[in-house]
Amino acid sequence: MKNSKIQWCDHTFNPWLGCTKVSPACDNCYAESWAKRTGQSGLWQGERKKTSDNYWRQPYKWHDFLNRNNNAWEMFKYAHDLTDEELIARGFIPPHRERVFCASLADVFDNKAQDEWRQELFAVIEDCYSLDWLLLTKRIGNAKRMLPDNWRDGYHNAWLGITICNQKEADRDIPKLLSIPAKIRFLSIEPMLGPINLNMFDGIDWVIVGGESGNNARPMPLKWVRSIRDQCIEKGIPFFFKQWGEWIPINQEACPDCTIGKRHYIPLGDCVMYKIGKKKTGNILDGEEWAQFPIVKS
Repeated sequence: MKNSKIQWCDHTFNPWLGCTKVSPACDNCYAESWAKRTGQSGLWQGERKKTSDNYWRQPYKWHDFLNRNNNAWEMFKYAHDLTDEELIARGFIPPHRERVFCASLADVFDNKAQDEWRQELFAVIEDCYSLDWLLLTKRIGNAKRMLPDNWRDGYHNAWLGITICNQKEADRDIPKLLSIPAKIRFLSIEPMLGPINLNMFDGIDWVIVGGESGNNARPMPLKWVRSIRDQCIEKGIPFFFKQWGEWIPINQEACPDCTIGKRHYIPLGDCVMYKIGKKKTGNILDGEEWAQFPIVKS
């Protein structure tokens, strides 16, 4: 029932629309481009718009669909006296918890969003307990005062994440993230605009990395990505490499015409980057696809 093209989630849900640029990562914001294309530029100039009641019912449909699948799986196991492992060995695919990215066209902890909307959102998250909600923010400093009173050690189905693009943001925001209890705490380093050292931080459960998309995308050197991947391996953190973006290192797997495009030399002898477009660059790093997910703690 997946309705999102984002590789690390099954669904996207936007309780409201609109945001404000707060980071170098926002310079070429895809959501702002969407707002301009749809005649809603005001949403990136201070306006916020709650989505429709009908739209807000979608998570309940995803939740109910999962529950029906889970019930059918359990009934089939019982009827045939089989375990999960035995069914999987026979080629059956078990239902899995689906991940909801909230919010791709807004920020849950935005000061300009109405607190009433936020409280309604947390009620939906509680109601739809079969879904794992990925709350990704560039405003983690607001989170403690905006989380609901019953958050306590974190909802069992809510993951809390931050978007960072360089070491300055990592040093500023990761300690704030780690100070808040959550089932899963994760980083989205997209677009990656500088090298990042995570070695001084413990308690991160997942790291996503991606290069920038769009006409004005900035290249992401190979050594930055390798460094983050290697740090994750050393610390036992699941690593998800989403995309190269518009640019790719010439020594990475790509299409046969990978030298067609605007060449960009990365200093320090690291590599040569070519701009060939997101569809061609893919997500292969050193010959492998890295699509690891965290194990949810019980």
